[in-house]
Parts: sequence; C-alpha cells; structure tokens
Amino acid sequence: MILYRPVGTKELELIKKSNYRSFPPRLPEQPIFYPVLNEQYATEIASGWNVKYNDDHKGYVTKFEVDDSYCGQFEVHQVGAHIIRKYGSLQIN
Repeated sequence: MILYRPVGTKELELIKKSNYRSFPPRLPEQPIFYPVLNEQYATEIASGWNVKYNDDHKGYVTKFEVDDSYCGQFEVHQVGAHIIRKYGSLQIN
C-alpha cells in the first residue's frame, strides 16, 4: 500500500538522516503520526498547514510503501470529502 505523510523541513531532515528508511520519533509540536491515503490530501496539508505553521514556511510530502496486511489492522478515517482519508495512528518505524 502506498501512503503519504506531509512533513515540515525539520522532520524531512531527520528522515534524510535515516537514509530515507524510517520516520523519526515524533516532534514535540507534532505528537501524532497519521499517514494519509491520498497524495492530493497530503499536498493540501503540506501547503496549507506546514507552510503556514513552520518557521521556514515550507512543506513536503513523503511517499512510502507499507505492507497491506499490516495496514489492515488499523482503521481508516474519512473526515470530510472523499479524498480526506487517513489512518488514525499507524505505528511505523
């Protein structure tokens, strides 16, 4: 399954340090990890939230693959329009 995660510059730098192999522990200002199922929604978050609330006013979208059977144990939440679908708190290391 392909998932997306909007991130700010600080988090992207930590992802780079892992050689793009893992997400870092959550930052204090972002305690919840929730990947989204749609690139368009992730882009909206990155451009609306990350750009607005990060010190450098930049937002990025990460794209990663997770085993379908692993994701099957978590509930998908739809919060509004059909593109706004995310996992509540998927545990990914």
